[in-house]
Formats: sequence, structure tokens, C-alpha cells
Amino acid sequence: MESRVPVTAKLSRKFYERFGDDITGELVDWFNAVDTTYQQQLRELNDLSWDRFKAHLDGELGKVRGELRTEMANMRANLRTGTSTMGASLRTEMANMRADLIKWMFVFWVGNVVTLGGLMVALLRFGQR
Repeated sequence: MESRVPVTAKLSRKFYERFGDDITGELVDWFNAVDTTYQQQLRELNDLSWDRFKAHLDGELGKVRGELRTEMANMRANLRTGTSTMGASLRTEMANMRADLIKWMFVFWVGNVVTLGGLMVALLRFGQR
């Protein structure tokens, strides 16, 4: 807050001459007292409004934090569920791939054994002539 020098009300010299220094001085003092009172009331009202605003802001921030925590917890749960589902899917895919690999290895080796067997038979027949 900035510090302010109180403004003193001043009246014209004619006012002093017409009503006298005592009455004019009292009127000036009254104006200054009213001004001080209004400034103090305005300051109190401003402080009260600021406190209410801060309380409201704190409440809203609390709600947002709660919603954020809930949302993060939901995201973690979804991530865990997705990860476990993905892991199960990956294991299934790998098992299927392994079965296919074993099948094709069997076909390859059977083909090699038949080819080598046929080659050996051909060599043995040609070698006997």
C-alpha cells in the first residue's frame, strides 16, 4: 500500500471573513474528519473484499486441485490397465509368432532332410554303376 498524506480542506478567505475563523475552522475539521472516516471505511471495505476474494480463490483452487488429482488418478489407472492389456496382447502375439516360426523351421528342416536324402540316394546309385 502506498502511504498518502491527508488532504486538508481549505476554504476561501471570503468564507473565513463571512463566518469567522472558529466556525470555518470547525467546518474544515469536520470535512477532514469525514474524509479520514471515509478513507478508513474504504480501506476496511477493500481489505474485507480482498479477504473474501482470497477465500473464494483458495476455495476454487482447492476444487481445481481436487479435480486434477482425481483426473491424474484416473489417468494412472487407465495407463496401468492399458499397459497390462497391451502386455497380454504382446504375449499372445509372441506366442503366435513362436508357433509360426517353429512350423516354418519344421518345413525347412524336413525339406532339407528330404533333399539331402534324395541327393544321397542319387549319389549311391550313380556310384554303384
